[in-house]
Amino acid sequence: MLTDRRSLVLGLSRTLLASMAAGAAARSAEIAQEAGPASVGSTGLPAGAVSRYVRLNDVELHYIAAGAGPLVILLHGWPQTWYAWHAIIPRLAERFRVIAPDLRGTGLSERTPGGYDKRTIAEDLRALIAHAGASPAAVVGHDMGGKAGYVLAHLFPDAVARLVLVDCLLPGTENMDALRGGAWHYGFHMAPEMPEMLTRGRERAYISAQIKAWSHRRDAISEAAIDEYARHYAAPGGMTAGFNYYRALRDDAPFAATLRGRKLAMPVLAITGRFGVGNKLADALKGEADRLTAVVVEDSGHFVAEEAPETFIHELQRFLAA
Repeated sequence: MLTDRRSLVLGLSRTLLASMAAGAAARSAEIAQEAGPASVGSTGLPAGAVSRYVRLNDVELHYIAAGAGPLVILLHGWPQTWYAWHAIIPRLAERFRVIAPDLRGTGLSERTPGGYDKRTIAEDLRALIAHAGASPAAVVGHDMGGKAGYVLAHLFPDAVARLVLVDCLLPGTENMDALRGGAWHYGFHMAPEMPEMLTRGRERAYISAQIKAWSHRRDAISEAAIDEYARHYAAPGGMTAGFNYYRALRDDAPFAATLRGRKLAMPVLAITGRFGVGNKLADALKGEADRLTAVVVEDSGHFVAEEAPETFIHELQRFLAA
């Protein structure tokens, strides 16, 4: 995550293209309708999993469900979809009921014009857990999904039995100043209109470059997975929805400041990559999570579940079973 990628921006800026991505398009599938593998993508579903839709909190969400037992919710980050967990779902489904949604605006979920602040996403997730009828749930969130999971645990603690945050920074703790050691992509993604214009027609190249820059193991995320992510983000409104998660950080920070000092009552696992967030996540949680377990995976960058899957699933299963 901390890799200097200014050269990437300069390269993209030379490719100035003519028009913005088309407006957001809402899906018209029926509530709770199953989608076939072709709808989900050429990569298909994990064995035994089903693809479903549900309308709640004024948004239609797509999600993957598998297994039986205590409920585990898996929340992806940017620039990914539910497919970030495709290798993890079958392992968890042996002991748990697993739901992996496409967050609002991403994958096959509805592209809404607003609602990308993490408080609204948390409300989406609370409604999804209630829809599943298995509250409370263990919530596992990576990147932007981790930020939303953190807010969910604070606002709706009765919905969260255990919280797992995977290589993310807490809302309001991000260093967005590239001149003072922060990551340049924050400002680029938060800029109005410009990132859509500069990445249009180059969505896959941009997503691939970002994933590889944030990975310690550059080959951990396959080309097929990158194809899967890129086809969704390249769809009308897809990149805008992704960038809106960053644009919402302006509103997330002052809201998250109101949560400081509150305690997270549930057990919390912070699992990060040494070449990703490192110790920063656990350090930020120490004042509010009395039952905190911290794991730093030495041979991993930002994408811990893909870069170190055996270590990740071992630590996750041990935490969920404790």
